[in-house]
Amino acid sequence: MCYDERMRPAYSALCVLAWLAVFVGTAMAQQEPKPKELPDAPVAKQTTTPEKHGNPINETVGILGRRSLFFPDLATNPKPLSTKQKFELSVDQSVAPSRFISSALTAGIGQARDSLPGYGEGGSGYGKRFGSSLATAASSNFFGTFLLASALHRDPRFFVSMHSGVGYRIGYAISHIVVSRKDNGRNATNWPGMLGPLLAESLANSYLPEQERTAGNTFQRYGWRIGANTAGNILREYWPVIFRSLHLTKITSGLTNNSAPPAPAATRPSP
Repeated sequence: MCYDERMRPAYSALCVLAWLAVFVGTAMAQQEPKPKELPDAPVAKQTTTPEKHGNPINETVGILGRRSLFFPDLATNPKPLSTKQKFELSVDQSVAPSRFISSALTAGIGQARDSLPGYGEGGSGYGKRFGSSLATAASSNFFGTFLLASALHRDPRFFVSMHSGVGYRIGYAISHIVVSRKDNGRNATNWPGMLGPLLAESLANSYLPEQERTAGNTFQRYGWRIGANTAGNILREYWPVIFRSLHLTKITSGLTNNSAPPAPAATRPSP
């Protein structure tokens, strides 16, 4: 194609139009609003929860911080009990599951050994033995946990020693028969624990068979009750361990973190 000088103005006009088109397009592109940037997708907050490692001592303290239904006389704090609280504790002990289980076993063993023969055999005899065991335990709790404990300012509860030595713990549980705490926290002779069962067995002579109402039989029953109380103290001492080993703490909520009271100091009991 030959270049004609006469077409020069047309070429110049085309160049100017092309330049204007480019300029206008660039300007419009710069004036267009930029699309808003989308926010970043939310990222889940990484939180690390420290693992809780079970501590036998802490778990035991937690168990002791909650009132035991099986053994209501397990102490949960070192504060003294009022007279009303001691009476309520005696009632709780009389209707606790441990009391019904103990009386059921005692009645079964008694029937197998044919003790209290005046009650006879069969279901009727077992029912009478079971009822008399509950009645004697209730009167023992009334005399020991409430009446004598209130009059002599004794604390009728059992304080777990929290020591690990087997010999020490068993010895401590046995000594609780004759040594207990006063309301002020000091050691003293456990007159309620020793006289309460004796008064209860004496009262039992009013409803036991006539052949059982002798002094010899009364003291024999008293000796058996003291032995049963001693075994019960050993079970109380190890009850938090048993409770924890059965994994009952996993289904029990609301355990407080109260500190268990310290074991009484090994001092000579006051009269």
